[in-house]
Amino acid sequence: MFATAEFWVMISFFLFVGLIVYYKVPGLLTAALDKRAADISKALDEARRLRDEAQALLASYEKKRAEAMKEADAIVAQAKVEAERLAEETRKNMQAQVERRQQVAEDKIHQAEAQAVQEVRAAAADIAVAAAQKLISEKVDAAKDAKIVERSISELASKLH
Repeated sequence: MFATAEFWVMISFFLFVGLIVYYKVPGLLTAALDKRAADISKALDEARRLRDEAQALLASYEKKRAEAMKEADAIVAQAKVEAERLAEETRKNMQAQVERRQQVAEDKIHQAEAQAVQEVRAAAADIAVAAAQKLISEKVDAAKDAKIVERSISELASKLH
């Protein structure tokens, strides 16, 4: 019975198991496995915490993006209103300028008409004076001329006093 190889394998096995138990290898293995499980649990907790932080950060950025889009839309709307106001103001200014230019042109036309009428009257007066001189010179001689001058002087003296 002591001479068989199986017997010595069994003895060696029990001695090996006894040494393992004596040196508390199962406790060390359990502690190592427990430590590994705790590390994995910590890593999972850290991963959950990081995921929650990332989701919160993503939500924050989404909110900021939405606010920025609202602000951009408000800026665009304000720019449209301002552009429409400027366009209306420009139209009014252009209309006023056209009216002023039209009034200036009409004033120039009236002034030119008045000047033309005045020139025509002056020309007519000049022609009338020339015609009167021609008629008087043809019909009045020197003696009649002297009488007319004397009568005008005497009427002038009576009208002045």
